[in-house]
Formats: sequence, structure tokens, C-alpha cells
Amino acid sequence: MCIECRGSMSEYNVSEILQAMREQWVSMTGMAGMFVSSILLGLFIQPVYNFDTARAFGEEGTTKAGNILLELVMIFLFTILIIWLARKGLDYLIKGIVMVALWFSLLYTIYPMTWLLVALTDIITNGFFSDNILENFIIFGAILFSVGLMIYLNKYPEWYVVNSVGVLVGAGVITMIGISFTPVLVIMFMTLAAIYDHWAVNKSKHMLELADTMIGLKLPVLLVAPKGKGYSFREQNDKIMQDELIDSTKEKVTMSENKSRDALFMGLGDVIFPGILVISSVTFLPEIGPIVFDFWPGSEPVYYGPMLVGLGTLVGGLFGYLALMTQVARGKPQAGLPLLNGGSILGYIISGTIAIGFDQLWHNITLL
Repeated sequence: MCIECRGSMSEYNVSEILQAMREQWVSMTGMAGMFVSSILLGLFIQPVYNFDTARAFGEEGTTKAGNILLELVMIFLFTILIIWLARKGLDYLIKGIVMVALWFSLLYTIYPMTWLLVALTDIITNGFFSDNILENFIIFGAILFSVGLMIYLNKYPEWYVVNSVGVLVGAGVITMIGISFTPVLVIMFMTLAAIYDHWAVNKSKHMLELADTMIGLKLPVLLVAPKGKGYSFREQNDKIMQDELIDSTKEKVTMSENKSRDALFMGLGDVIFPGILVISSVTFLPEIGPIVFDFWPGSEPVYYGPMLVGLGTLVGGLFGYLALMTQVARGKPQAGLPLLNGGSILGYIISGTIAIGFDQLWHNITLL
């Protein structure tokens, strides 16, 4: 859950930071594009899964705070497990666990895409295939395509492959969690996660160790934005984050040395948490205004009010991203969630107050 640009901890003035941002605008813009793309893709497939049996804890679980606390505990335990396995040298086990989890999340995104392809085939063939055959095409096509992507990722983990899979995985996770909790619980989740992220990156620093492990295994739990041509993620040093802690203690590292580094990295969690609030907004807020999105047959449409709040939340996240980039330009690893989540929550409140009214933004919740 950290975002990183290699350099030093030296204090730079405003003009130096702006200059560094101008020189890194390509990688920073590319990262922002992936941030937006993953969330918008989640927004696109949300109606496919917007029904009670698809929610992680069912209809009643959408307002239970205990489920959010359980999710946060599971994230912490998973992080500790991965770090422990890495220290024991059990990289193959880490890769197996993470690849299975990634594949399941990827399948959530691939399934609707496969449905579109099969529907197009049905139109082209003028209904040649029966409904049962088409349904099998959708299921097996989604499985085969998602498995094929994971195999290709394993064989050729270059940055654009990692990013492509990462954006798809992020959209799947955003959708799975976003349809499962009301915005109030998501905001609680985001606040606790931001506090944890700050501690894990800046205090205990175990999140940096986790990031190094994932970079070493070339897994799409982070996004990579190269800063120049010829960059290869496959050749990337797997201790980049922890090396950065050593580099950042050297006071004579200059801004010009900082800008020569290779790539910008963002943890997938920095995309997922703001995205969850976007999806939760369009899922649970009152159906105010005309229908603005009704693409998927047999699904719940999205109304103007909730969609405006969702997009306002996304814009708030982008403002948080811009604020984060001013810190990243300084050249040290940053906890991304405090600013990204904070911007998204602020965007939710402001756009929600304008679009549907402040009192409509909150739901009654229970602990259990």
C-alpha cells in the first residue's frame, strides 16, 4: 500500500518539487491513468454482481461493522504470513497463494467481458447456438482466458503485463468488496486501513518488505510506471524499497539523482480502497434522478444521483493522488492510503451533499 519514487529524504523547496513533477509527468500520468481505468472498469461491471447472493456476507452483512474489522484483521494476518514465508525462503508457496487469489479476483472481471464476446457471437451467428451452449461458452471461456493470463504473467512478467493484469484484478476486487458494504462501513474500512498503512510504511516498515517480496516475485499486486524507454520490470532489483531506506539516509543525494531513477510503483491497495467507495456509492445510495447506465440485461440500473457521487468520489481520489505526487517527488517511499482515501472520502461527502443531500449519505450500522 505504498507508492514510491527513488531518491532521498532531503527537503526540497516548492520550485524543486514542481520541477521534479514536470520531469516525471509521463510516469505520474500513466499511474493516474491506471488508477482511473481500474475504478471505471469496476464501475462498468458493477451491475453484473449487484444482487444479494453475490455480496460477501449477504444482504444483512452489508451494514455489520464486525465484517469490516474481520476484513482488516485478515489483511494484517495475510501480510504477516507472506513476510514470514519470505523470510523462510518459501517464495514458491507465496507465489502459489497469491496467484490463486489473483486468479479468483481476475475471474470476476473477465466473466462479464466473456459474456460480451459470447453475446456478440450470438448476434453474428443469428442465434445458431442454444442458450446452454452459450452459457458454457461464457463459463469455460472466462476460466480459460483468466488462466491463460496468469500463465502468461508467470512466463513473461514484464511491466505492461503486470499492469494489465493488475488493472483487471483491481477492478474485480473493487467490485467484490464495493457491493458488499455500505458507504459508511467502507469509510470506516478506509480510515482504519489508512492508519495501518501509515504505520506499516513509516513506522514498522514491514509494508516495504512486503512490496520488495512482490516485486521480486513479479506479481501484479502493484502497478509499475516506467520513467523512461528501455525499462524492464523483469530485471528490477527485488530490494528496491528497502534499498531506498538506505539511500534516503544519505543527505547528499540530489534532485537530479532522484529523477534519474527507473520507475514509479503503486500498491494495488492504493487503487482498490478509493474504488471500493465509488462502487459502494452507486450500489447503496438512494435511486435519485434518471437512469444513466443500464447496459447489462437483467441487472439493476444505475441512477444519476449515485453515479454523480461515485464519480465525485473518484475525482476526490485524484486530488488525493495529486497531493501524494508532491510527496513522491521528494523521493522517499510514501504511505498512499492516507491521502488517497482522505481525498476520496472528502469527494464522497462533497459530491453527495450536492447530488443527493448530506443526510442521505449515511446508513444505520450494527457491530454484529
